[in-house]
Amino acid sequence: MKDLEELQVHEQNLQALLLQKQILQTEMNEIDIALDELKNVDIAYKIVGGIMIKKDKNELVKELNERKKIIELRIKNFEKQEEQIRKKIEEIREEILKSKK
Repeated sequence: MKDLEELQVHEQNLQALLLQKQILQTEMNEIDIALDELKNVDIAYKIVGGIMIKKDKNELVKELNERKKIIELRIKNFEKQEEQIRKKIEEIREEILKSKK
């Protein structure tokens, strides 16, 4: 019974991790769209605290690219964690199957 509980905990952890990863991937897509849009404009704006302020286009591109790098690193970290959790889940499932024989 302990293995089954452990399996459920790991599966819940995996689901939470996948949700966080999906949120980051969505943010990454939004950054890519913003970077593409910035290629086509001369004047750029940034929303800060609910208001839109004029921002130097090059500064904004730099900020977005820095944020994108951070997100890429976090996604890679999540992917490593995901792989570890999936391996652990598979090990537990094999143990459960062995114990039922």
